[in-house]
Amino acid sequence: MSAPTPNPTAAILVIGDEILSGRTRDANMYYLAGELAKVGIDLKEARVVSDDKEAIVSAVRALSDSYTHVFTSGGIGPTHDDITADCVAEAFGVSIDVREDARALLEAHYASRGAEFNDARMRMARIPDTATLIENPVSIAPGFTVQNVHVMAGVPNVFQAMVASILPTLTGGSPLLSQTYRVDRPESAVAEPLGDLAARYPDLSMGSYPFTRDGAYGTNIVIRGDNGAQVDAAMIELAALFPKA
Repeated sequence: MSAPTPNPTAAILVIGDEILSGRTRDANMYYLAGELAKVGIDLKEARVVSDDKEAIVSAVRALSDSYTHVFTSGGIGPTHDDITADCVAEAFGVSIDVREDARALLEAHYASRGAEFNDARMRMARIPDTATLIENPVSIAPGFTVQNVHVMAGVPNVFQAMVASILPTLTGGSPLLSQTYRVDRPESAVAEPLGDLAARYPDLSMGSYPFTRDGAYGTNIVIRGDNGAQVDAAMIELAALFPKA
């Protein structure tokens, strides 16, 4: 019997000084992780970099070489510090300029609202030559894909809309299944039995997450994997190790 094919892998690159300064809290990694798990793409790394050309180019190249897919978040708007598109173009050695397909989308969008299509807004039509556009039904300005890098906006509702646009075009694997079991004991009391259980199920991921409630210590144990039968079997053993009162 042949071994199962491993799931495709992914990384997210969050770009922006506002994230690193603490002015803005990132929500996109959390959202992306959940959506990728549903389609069987394993998010393996998250990286945050500033609005710095060298840092962005270096990170794009490194992550592109390491994972099946890279998703970027932030830095594709109309202002001077929105440099992600130029950095991705440089990372792959391709030209970038205003693309007619992107320009037409934006021009029609602003005309329908009686708004000026000015030079700042035109910046959002600057797309690498070889890129495929990612639809943005929220604010029209498109994201794009170059090779295995999917470049998307940082605003959460726009990012989520772009994720919904791109995910159906990607080949996934086995969706990640997850079950949680609450144990009314401190984490130190479950560590050894849980370690033994994890050793018996090497294909599953098991994590323990302590909590306190009404002054009492407890532990939530989460078992994850892409094999439902194994997850169920491990949960049965876990319940036997720590039966409910």
